[in-house]
Amino acid sequence: MDIIIFEAEEWDRESFETLRADHDLHLINEALTPDNAGSFTNAEIISTFIYSDLGSVTLAKFKELRLIATRSTGFDHIDLAYCDKHGIKIANVPDYGDTPVAEHVFALLLALSHRLIEAADRTRRGDFSGRDLRGFDLEDKTIGVIGAGAIGQGVLRIAAGFGMKRIAFDPRPNHSTAKRLEFEYVDFESLLQRADIITLHVPANAATIKMLAREQFEKMKKGVVIINTARGALIDVVELVAALYSGKVAGAGLDVLSAESDIHKGNKLARSLFGKKSDLAPLLADQILLRLPNVVVTPHNAFNTREAMLQIINTTSGNIAGYLCGEPKNLIN
Repeated sequence: MDIIIFEAEEWDRESFETLRADHDLHLINEALTPDNAGSFTNAEIISTFIYSDLGSVTLAKFKELRLIATRSTGFDHIDLAYCDKHGIKIANVPDYGDTPVAEHVFALLLALSHRLIEAADRTRRGDFSGRDLRGFDLEDKTIGVIGAGAIGQGVLRIAAGFGMKRIAFDPRPNHSTAKRLEFEYVDFESLLQRADIITLHVPANAATIKMLAREQFEKMKKGVVIINTARGALIDVVELVAALYSGKVAGAGLDVLSAESDIHKGNKLARSLFGKKSDLAPLLADQILLRLPNVVVTPHNAFNTREAMLQIINTTSGNIAGYLCGEPKNLIN
């Protein structure tokens, strides 16, 4: 079979090389885009990471495609309807980043609570004063976890070590888990009203897109802190900027942005300026967030540890090998 691995880095090539003996394997550094897809039309299996385009326009270029092995847990970036219609199977990596993402939540939170970015920048300039750098304790604060799956539970466990009060909302509550980890399930509105810190751990779908918007921000405590390591689309970024300027939200730690893919590619702004149909507001809001002193933004990097990346590569290689031998694994369709 013709197998193409997009966004391949030098260190992860060895795991995929085992497929070369019996198949036509291509390791490509660049991401898959509508522009370059035409160069790979014979591919029967493709594997992509987080910056490739897997919309219908791109996928239509592949006439022989049978499997997409995404190197991610989420698959909202893939046109599922197109794949189902054309018999294209999708395999994902169900678990890999539970621990690093949960830890990253607290990296962001501590950066905000201790003003670490500003403090480090100041000392680099030779200024060792602590004026205007007063932070806040995590102990006794209430953390509200939206989505109490594996990552959310990791956040709840870590929060216990900081002496935080812990509440969670999940449409499918697991009360035995809540008892074991000693946290409280509450409804969505109660979480918004009670939490000092709100952290998101749900997939992006029709039910969760912009789940934090103006109405939800209005229900929150004044001075709430928002953490998002899940998907940028979960938050209405225009309303988040407004809430930050008003003081309703005291700070935000974001590993994801609503337009991060376009920011990464660097092409959305040009298309928006010359095409009349695009909405510039989310992109401009993201640019504002990148520059606010009470916002810490990281580049979708929460999962990026040696251990997690090794698990991603090994699982993906196994997904492809399983499909090739008639024993597919981790299919989501």
